[in-house]
Amino acid sequence: MEDKQSIFTYRFLFSLLFITIGSIIAAAALELILIPNLMIDGGINGISIIFNKLCGGSLGLTVFLFNLPFIMLGYNLIGKKFLIKSGFGMLLFSIFLEIFDKFVPLIDDTLLATVYGGIALGIGVGLVIKEGGCLDGTETVAILVNRKGFLSVGQVVFIFNIFIYGSAIFVFGPERALYSLLTYFVTYKVIDFVSDGLNSAKAVLIITDDDKEISKEIHKRLGRTVTVISGHGFISHGGKKVLYTVITRFEVSILKDILDEAKGSSFATVTDVSEIIGTHIKKLPENL
Repeated sequence: MEDKQSIFTYRFLFSLLFITIGSIIAAAALELILIPNLMIDGGINGISIIFNKLCGGSLGLTVFLFNLPFIMLGYNLIGKKFLIKSGFGMLLFSIFLEIFDKFVPLIDDTLLATVYGGIALGIGVGLVIKEGGCLDGTETVAILVNRKGFLSVGQVVFIFNIFIYGSAIFVFGPERALYSLLTYFVTYKVIDFVSDGLNSAKAVLIITDDDKEISKEIHKRLGRTVTVISGHGFISHGGKKVLYTVITRFEVSILKDILDEAKGSSFATVTDVSEIIGTHIKKLPENL
């Protein structure tokens, strides 16, 4: 148990390290490349930049305050580790926005800013997402909508950003808004590459002694149902339960937390899914 706890602690600290790196890179991309060229990020951060442009004040503080309610919502949806990782990343992101605001911009060419700003922002955000956090509250809303309807996380984020960039037309002008939209596509592709696909489906097989608790936690934190299959250990000669579920790449780190917290022995494999056909029931049975 102590060894397992040590592994869990090191993994968590390792995640915080990469969230730190990602937050700094994302803040630098915005303040040193994109914002000086009158381009914005999408989501809640995009709203914060527009608000800051119209009303003035501290961009870092505005970003943090605008995202805070969504971070708290994420705690209710996903759990304490999401709150810690996202809150930590968001705090660092806001602080470094203020720090980099005092620096001289790196690029003053619009096209180069679009490409390199989008790449840098995608790397930063992708690192944070890969480790189970987020720098923008839009993802939290997207996960909630995904559980209630038929839109994927990526589709919800895309629709939300269309409205943000549409609003940017009236603040920064149509040309800069279109460049911002192009930056978003570059960023999204890089996020997809860094985090191995934000919405790519992953099939998970879990062999465990603690099937009921793990199944309940998967449903509670991820909103996913689990198929339970009876198995038999070749070496242990004991009965095992095999859990099968399909999740997104964004949710893999949360699944790792669930398995780390499980009381029994658990072993899991995660594989890519090229296509999903049919529907599944998300409602938890009343007898559980």
